[in-house]
Amino acid sequence: MSLWGRVFAATYDRALAGTEAGGLRARREALLTAARGRVLEIGAGTGANLAFYGDGVESLTLTEPEAPMARRLRRRVDELRPGTDIAAAPAERLPFADDSFDTVVCTLVLCTVGDLPRALGEIRRVLAPGGRLLFIEHVRADDARLAGWQDRLNPVQRRVAHGCNCNRDTVAQIRAAAFEIGDLEHDTLHKAPPIIRPLVVGTATTAA
Repeated sequence: MSLWGRVFAATYDRALAGTEAGGLRARREALLTAARGRVLEIGAGTGANLAFYGDGVESLTLTEPEAPMARRLRRRVDELRPGTDIAAAPAERLPFADDSFDTVVCTLVLCTVGDLPRALGEIRRVLAPGGRLLFIEHVRADDARLAGWQDRLNPVQRRVAHGCNCNRDTVAQIRAAAFEIGDLEHDTLHKAPPIIRPLVVGTATTAA
């Protein structure tokens, strides 16, 4: 793990504090009321979602491949949801059997996975028939001028934000992975730089 990876993990919660207070925390809470049954969260980071999983969750499994993040995640799990399983696995190689989960959660993580189509294929594989993907992601802007700036600044964004891409058309990629989009809301990631402000919040199910 690089020095910057350790610094990024150590400062992540403070860096997002304004954004969380500006509406992201409320978005997390509202979305996760829909989590049911056997739940898998991809790239759980420092555990920002843990407080919002409700009584409908039968079991909770978290993946986090970054060791500095995982250490902070384990401390928060011990505090809020003891007994939760944590797997040090990337989204592209999930160590779970087919049809293992009823809900998969992704919040501000699909921007960073190295191979998004492969990661979405893995998510689809581990979801049981009728299962749901719940997501909050910052995405490529609909506005052409802002999208142009996202393209120009993405190399800088990737370096500063530890692999995060600001210009991914994530909704299109979800559809391309044979998911059917259900609810979808467009919003703004408040108190964030303009290139990462366009936000989508939604649900998807595996297409027939």
